[in-house]
Amino acid sequence: MTDSPTIQQLQSIVDEWITTVGVRYFSPLTNMAVLTEETGEVARVMARLYGDQSAKPGDNLNLADELADVLWTVAAIANQTGVNLTEALANNLAKKNVRDIERHKNNPKLSERLNLTRN
Repeated sequence: MTDSPTIQQLQSIVDEWITTVGVRYFSPLTNMAVLTEETGEVARVMARLYGDQSAKPGDNLNLADELADVLWTVAAIANQTGVNLTEALANNLAKKNVRDIERHKNNPKLSERLNLTRN
């Protein structure tokens, strides 16, 4: 694997691993459940590292690894459903550049720091 694979290379790497080492793809519904599970693991790490929760003994707080699991699973879902993530991302960015061109600049919540206090 290169140091910085393209999105298409990522999809190829995931496909190669799944069809050789992993034997075959899980069903799309199973992969959706796996994605939900992996996203929950990202949330757990974030809550402990950046939120108010404290870590439990033995907690693995490797955010990079959990994010990589999410990325892997997204690539697997894209592969098995025929989605080219490179094209999808380009289309998504184009949509955002039209739809949101002024939206965030004009959001007062983003221009001032919110004062959140605990009760």
